[in-house]
Formats: sequence, structure tokens, C-alpha cells
Amino acid sequence: MNSILDVAVRSLCVYLFMVVAIRLFGKNQLSQLNAGDVVLLLLISNAVQNAMVGPDTSLQGGIIAALVLFAANFTLKRLMFSNRSFGSFMEADPVILVRDGVIDQRALNEVKITRDELEEAIREHGIEKIESVKLSVLEVDGNISVVSEDEMSKQTHYSRIKRKNKRKYH
Repeated sequence: MNSILDVAVRSLCVYLFMVVAIRLFGKNQLSQLNAGDVVLLLLISNAVQNAMVGPDTSLQGGIIAALVLFAANFTLKRLMFSNRSFGSFMEADPVILVRDGVIDQRALNEVKITRDELEEAIREHGIEKIESVKLSVLEVDGNISVVSEDEMSKQTHYSRIKRKNKRKYH
């Protein structure tokens, strides 16, 4: 039983370390990972494997480690849901990039999005000019949502496109 407890404690420690490290280094959204980030995660997972299971490389040790990781992740998500300030700490809030056709340059700088990248995202939504954008928001999952107004009918249109290469910010 000591071996099981050892694997559980080690796994929990590695999980907590990884959550804090990812948050501190700005990777707060896994959907925002690029190829380099995926390679980094694969290498980190290989590096911390022995730290979690130690000398116990049995099936039981692996299952215990996975179970602890699932339980820790479930608990973290519950805490984020029930405690708003903790949730805000773990995930960044949405950021308004454009309001009524005017770009918020300070917001673009804060989230490290260039004007060209913003214009590309707006064109992906079928809008030609930034002046036609009623509202554009960088969502917490890294996608850019755009609300536009059709000049002919004065009708508001909302579109949200899942981006292949999500933006990183913290």
C-alpha cells in the first residue's frame, strides 16, 4: 500500500507543478498550442514520468498515476467553476480587440496580436474592413469572435471561427 500512496503523492505533486508552470509561462489554453508547444509537452511528459511513478513501472502504478491526474484535474476544474477569482487566475478573461470599428491597440499589445493577424481573423469572418466590425473579442479559448453590422439592412451578424493556430496570451 505504501507504493500506491507514493505514486499518488508523486503524481499529484507533478500535476500541481505542471499547472503552475504552464500558467506562469503563459500557456493557459491548451487549444493555443503550436507545433513547438506540442513537442515541449511530449518531452516534459517523458521527463516527469519517472518522477510520478518512481521505481513502480507496473500496470497498477500507471493506473494509479493516471487516476490521480484525472482526479486532480477534475478538482481543479471544479475549483475554477466555483471560485471566480481562482478561475480568473487560471484562465485569462476575454479581451475586446475592436469596438465599433475602432481597434484597441493597447489590448492588441497586451495579448500579443499584430494588426495584420487581427485583420486576417476579421477577413476569415467575411468582413472586409475593420470599420465594419461592431465588436471583436479574443475569447478565453484563443479564438476571435466577430460581431458585424450589415450596412444595407442594419442587421447584426455574429460569427466565430475555430482557428488552427490559436494566439497565446496570459
